[in-house]
Amino acid sequence: MFKKTLFQLHWFFGITAGLVLALMGITGATVSFQDEILDWLNPTVLKVQKLDSGVLPPAELVRKVEATEGKQVAMIWGGIDTESASRIFFTPPPGERRGQLRYVDPYTGDYQGDVSGLGFFNLMLQLHRFLAIGDTGRQITGACTLMLLFFCLSGLYLRWPRKALNWRAWLTLDWAKKGRSFNWDLHAVAGTWCLIFYLLVALTGLSWSYEWYNKGLQKLFSDSPNSEQRKGGRGGPPSAGGAPLVADYDAMWASIQKAAGPDLSQFNIRMPPAGGMPATVYYLLKTSPHERALNQITLDPATGVVKRVDRYDEKSYKAQLLTSIYALHTGSYWGITGRVLVTVASLTMPLFFITGWLLYLDRRRKKRQVKQARQGFSDTQSDASSWLIGFASQSGFAEQLAWQTAGQLQAAGLPVRVQPLAAVSEEDLQQASNALFVVSTFGDGEAPDSARGFERKILGQPLSLSALKYSVLALGDRQYPHFCGFATRIQQWLAERGAQSLFSPVQVDSGDPEALHHWQVHLSQLTGAVPGANWQAPSYNNWTLEQRQLLNPDSSGSGVYLLGLSAPDASFTWQAGDLVEVMPRQSTWAVEHLLDGLGLSANTPVHLDGLQETLAQALASRQLPENRGHLVGLHAQALVDALIPLNMREYSIASIPQDGVLQLIVRQERHPDGSLGLGSGWLTEHAPLGTAISLRLRRNSGFHLPAEPCPLILLGNGTGLAGLRSLLKARIAQGQQPNWLVFGERNAAHDFYCRDELQGWLASGELSRLDLAFSRDQAHKVYVQDRLREAAEELRRWLADGAAIYICGSLNGMAAGVDQTLIDLLGADAVQQLIEQGRYRRDVY
Repeated sequence: MFKKTLFQLHWFFGITAGLVLALMGITGATVSFQDEILDWLNPTVLKVQKLDSGVLPPAELVRKVEATEGKQVAMIWGGIDTESASRIFFTPPPGERRGQLRYVDPYTGDYQGDVSGLGFFNLMLQLHRFLAIGDTGRQITGACTLMLLFFCLSGLYLRWPRKALNWRAWLTLDWAKKGRSFNWDLHAVAGTWCLIFYLLVALTGLSWSYEWYNKGLQKLFSDSPNSEQRKGGRGGPPSAGGAPLVADYDAMWASIQKAAGPDLSQFNIRMPPAGGMPATVYYLLKTSPHERALNQITLDPATGVVKRVDRYDEKSYKAQLLTSIYALHTGSYWGITGRVLVTVASLTMPLFFITGWLLYLDRRRKKRQVKQARQGFSDTQSDASSWLIGFASQSGFAEQLAWQTAGQLQAAGLPVRVQPLAAVSEEDLQQASNALFVVSTFGDGEAPDSARGFERKILGQPLSLSALKYSVLALGDRQYPHFCGFATRIQQWLAERGAQSLFSPVQVDSGDPEALHHWQVHLSQLTGAVPGANWQAPSYNNWTLEQRQLLNPDSSGSGVYLLGLSAPDASFTWQAGDLVEVMPRQSTWAVEHLLDGLGLSANTPVHLDGLQETLAQALASRQLPENRGHLVGLHAQALVDALIPLNMREYSIASIPQDGVLQLIVRQERHPDGSLGLGSGWLTEHAPLGTAISLRLRRNSGFHLPAEPCPLILLGNGTGLAGLRSLLKARIAQGQQPNWLVFGERNAAHDFYCRDELQGWLASGELSRLDLAFSRDQAHKVYVQDRLREAAEELRRWLADGAAIYICGSLNGMAAGVDQTLIDLLGADAVQQLIEQGRYRRDVY
């Protein structure tokens, strides 16, 4: 919850204060090299020729310019052995803060002329500090600077990787990423590079925004906090009743030379606004470490008597930092290198505003699409004019397509109501004039668990449906003999009952986008509207592989690994019970083996999905045939085009978002020749830690926790522990009990995954009961269904208390055995009732 709240504040402040910070960054970078740019633009004004006679003493220089201008000098900036013109400021007119500026030759006292570009840089500085709107602007820039501090700290927390010592996770940018993933990566990585600079400029810049902050710095860093306050410089002109100013520049100059010594390099004499007040002199030595390592002299302008000297090298380190606050702010504290780095970081500021907005708009677009797709559907009343859309989903894809179907119909002005098949009654079918069925087939022709009751209660009824017009979108997998078997049974039953087909059923093999587009075209023909954008499954994003831990060392079975992946950004979330779809890649060895037989270079550039990649990179995403004979002679691009893309692999999520990492439990698949399976091999062995894993989250609503708290019985074997573990973690996080886990594997010594965690939950009472079935630890094999049968009475008591049963694991072995055991113990009708009530849910494979 804390991380989510922090993320919401981060983006909210970012899209509000980001524009001001972007302007401050650009203007700050603009004035960073103001002196060098002005020197380049005004070489005849700002540069002078050195004379052997040396620069004029301040007294002579002042007398000359005052005689020429007829005004009193208020400030002198000059050097000793310099090629730069001196700057003379005259006393400001009443009501103004600073008087006229003149550039003079320090060797002759002659005017150099006006400086081009100075007005532009003054405007940039006003925008940088006050947005050019005075004190109101100061308050805005100050608030935005505080937000910059928040962005730095919250951004650091939000992107903190599990392997914090892996510098690649912090500082490297994956240029292969696209879209939202690349924007987030750019936002996060660039932010990490700039983090220290933004903290620096924010912590120093606040001293000009808030007096309370400046006083706090004085108290913390000054050697004499009660007296070390800012002097002059911000005062206005003398009051009408002030005594006339008397200045003896010869005496002051003698005192300055005596205090500074022979290493005097530059000086700045600031006269007081009225008589009776001290003058302030700042000076630099030839040995000064940077341009703001200023020494200060306070003296009487009438007599030149020195009242105080504050030397930079005599101050403590913290007081030196306080004196150097402007140099720290601009980076000049570290010389030209520091200035360049701070300038580059400042110029980068708009990047975060732009990428932040792109990420924000992407989130808004996705939320808006979901909201628009579902808006008003749940409130639509059941009547003949509404289009009934019934769905049966095992993993959530059919439900998603049902809502997209409803969205297309609603966009054409048709009233729509969406219902799961489990909630569709005989009356609903008899009253509806038009119905669309989006139906998934589970396994080899079976109905999804949630639709078993519909098949048993409705499909066997001799209803008269002659007034109903319908069509079916059937989802399945052609690797099963009874492809789309459940959807076919629905279609045949509707036809037998006299319903009229709107158009032929559309069968979709593993989410085939062409078949989905065919369905969209049929819908557009019904509504008369032009088909919208093609429906597509959610896009893949690049998650970072951060963790890989072997869970069963020395096991007689294949290796099982706990994998941890970090999200591209904090907006990715899931629910316990959800799935991921991973797009694997071929191993480097497999690609090299193919290329060795074809005589092609791995570095040959090719194009894939509009991007240029090397041949090796492109082949890693393709199915590689064992027989290469038909590929001999093809050039690199033709080879890539001839090969079929890899198929995704599906895994149950083993963690919850609060863990800060998405975890999977993956078993290595071994082929007869000993080679690893493609998906498991990529995740558990071939992909190095820190690699980007192409992954997308998939909602699995049929395996989410019950809407209302109730006792939970979890049954699983092998890597099926993954889905059960996420459910347990969610229950424990919510403080829900009781929880009963029955888990099975080979040997307790080697295959007891997450042993410490499970036993810890058992000891704390968060797991009420733990039954284990290790099949190879005794002469006769014991499985999960056997442990369940042994606890028959306990099972009945839990069910009587309203418990729900969740199963995750292998379909043909464990899940089928548990299903039969439940029928034996409870009766087929009772099991069917549990399914229809949503109290018996399966995520099996």
